[in-house]
Amino acid sequence: MDETALGILLALLLPFMGTALGASFSLTMKREMRPSVQKALLGFAAGVMIAASVWSLIAPAIESAEAQGMVGWLPAAVGFLLGVGMLLTFDHLLPHMHLDEEVEGPPSALKKPTMLIFAVTLHNLPEGMAVGAVLAGWLAGDAGMSLAAVAALAIGIAIQNVPEGAIVAAPLLGNGLSKRRAFAYGVGSGAVEPLGALIMLAIAGILQPFLPFILAFAAGAMIYVVVEELIPETQMGTHTNIGTIGVALGFTLMMVLDVALG
Repeated sequence: MDETALGILLALLLPFMGTALGASFSLTMKREMRPSVQKALLGFAAGVMIAASVWSLIAPAIESAEAQGMVGWLPAAVGFLLGVGMLLTFDHLLPHMHLDEEVEGPPSALKKPTMLIFAVTLHNLPEGMAVGAVLAGWLAGDAGMSLAAVAALAIGIAIQNVPEGAIVAAPLLGNGLSKRRAFAYGVGSGAVEPLGALIMLAIAGILQPFLPFILAFAAGAMIYVVVEELIPETQMGTHTNIGTIGVALGFTLMMVLDVALG
């Protein structure tokens, strides 16, 4: 298998496989996950996404912009805000439900499991976009990108997708779905990740000079998910520092992966 094919497979399949593996826990789960464990895993996922946004997306966006003769921070700032704006718009337009069962978006007659799946899908989309953006940079021959960088980001997101998939399975089961249906919905929510990667790959292929904006755009979308969903959910209920510890561990792991492999 040549490097190009390997890079594409890593970007498209690894994050999705992490989500599918996590969702498979619903087939053996007997009861809902303990709140402390759930908070630790949510914090871990948040830490991975923060580190990935900084080390794998923002820093390469600045480097790529400077290599093109642009002011390095400008595309990073514009792209980041556009990414946040896109997720903010989706958040307002799509009815969805968070893990604390708070319903957001326009009024809807959709059932709770469906709205929860919408929320998870909205969460997974930026992760696929991020891997796709880095893959596009490498395929375009950007000096700041490498196959190792694609692998590091795909592995990091796949790792944090495993506990996320398990976390999602619990409320689906708690809202009356069978174990098999909870697993199927969990896997289905992860299918948006390869789709997000393909979308970013297509956009970057057409708009290659705008790669710095595209990288930062993916970072903004991921940070929106962290701030809007993951961090608040680690602070629900009884106060504990377990979510903060999870953030620190997730950030450290992703930073090490990116620096060591990238």
